[in-house]
Amino acid sequence: MISKVLIANRGEIALRVLRACKELGIATVAVHSTADADAMHVRLADESVCIGPPPSRESYLNIHQIVAACEITGADAVHPGYGFLSENAKFAEILDAHGITFIGPTAEHIRLMGDKITAKQTAQELGIPVVPGSDGEVKPENALEVARKIGFPVLIKATAGGGGRGMKVARSEADIDEAVSTARSEAAAAFGNDAVYMEKYLGHPRHIEIQIVGDGFGNAIHLGERDCSLQRRHQKIWEEANSPALNVEQRMKIGQICADAMKKMKYRGAGTVEFLYEDGKFYFIEMNTRLQVEHPITEAITGIDLVHEQIRVASGAGLSVTQEEIEFSGHAIECRINAEDPRTFVPSPGTITHFHAPGGLGVRVDSGAYQGYKIPPYYDSLIGKLIVHGRTRVECMMRLRRVLDEFVIDGIKTTLPLFQELISNQDIANGDYDIHWLENYLAKTKA
Repeated sequence: MISKVLIANRGEIALRVLRACKELGIATVAVHSTADADAMHVRLADESVCIGPPPSRESYLNIHQIVAACEITGADAVHPGYGFLSENAKFAEILDAHGITFIGPTAEHIRLMGDKITAKQTAQELGIPVVPGSDGEVKPENALEVARKIGFPVLIKATAGGGGRGMKVARSEADIDEAVSTARSEAAAAFGNDAVYMEKYLGHPRHIEIQIVGDGFGNAIHLGERDCSLQRRHQKIWEEANSPALNVEQRMKIGQICADAMKKMKYRGAGTVEFLYEDGKFYFIEMNTRLQVEHPITEAITGIDLVHEQIRVASGAGLSVTQEEIEFSGHAIECRINAEDPRTFVPSPGTITHFHAPGGLGVRVDSGAYQGYKIPPYYDSLIGKLIVHGRTRVECMMRLRRVLDEFVIDGIKTTLPLFQELISNQDIANGDYDIHWLENYLAKTKA
């Protein structure tokens, strides 16, 4: 059994993992950069180790320093959270070579699903529906031929991509050369890999993702779906579980398809299979082999602690529940609170002068922020997540409206005012939106 977990991350997710470990009676080690010496997870951990200066590549991405911290403290497992090294197959392999448990999938599965082309091919083989597209990498010399076979408009995507980088739309033959060239350049700059592939571009899809957990021995379950369609520049800001667009039959069918695929893979740990959904059809886009930022809304409607499950599976204890034992209850919404200007989305680092988190029935705030905390300028701008649960979507929305008025973060700019706008919008109230809705709304309101 795991006795001491080193948390190789920062911010709210580091605190989330720390709390789960404490509930399980597992000792914790926090690693941190010099910029995060006063972070809440560092204060609450049983031990802490400084692993370098503020730049991520010299601290949170420094595998040598993290392994050294494990050896110094005697940590026998590492939880990577999300981002940073959470989907780094080399990191998982190095930990294994040192006899340290990686609380996540095998390096083989991380590598398999980390390449978009291989992931899509694997999904097809496992019976998961995919977006029509190229069979593999697309080169400038064959891009037009491939696009004609797929049919315009088409989407060019980096094989090693994420977050919208290395992604371009070609709406006609005249656009294809520039779109491929730009996508390849962006991919090379962002990921050190200029390979791209091509898919059919869907006009008004929703972004639906299925939460799965596997034990690594051929058992796997799904925990329903999350609707992540409210996003800007391919970055999610508001997520719902369950999706307002799906019915029970659709939910259970696509969930079972994903669970069956994970059984065939003998997948270990938590993962998320992501789809575009349009006109009643699901199209696989990628799989994230880690815990998602938005995992709390799944926990809210199922009562299943996903970090507990990750730790159980990594320790060899298996899943705590069967598919038949999972019950879905009510509706949950998560708002990502970022230290950003709510109109321009320019980051707003600085000192929080006042901080008051809302409370009450069905309210959860995951945040490492506190009054007097200095938000450093070096990392992602996410400072907290507001999660609200209700018996119905209407009750959940009413509760969210109330708690947004209670939430106080002064001293910096945050995205709280944007959510106060959205909660009053009729399209949002009706659940009538797609992945383009938010950017269209922002463009209209800025005009």
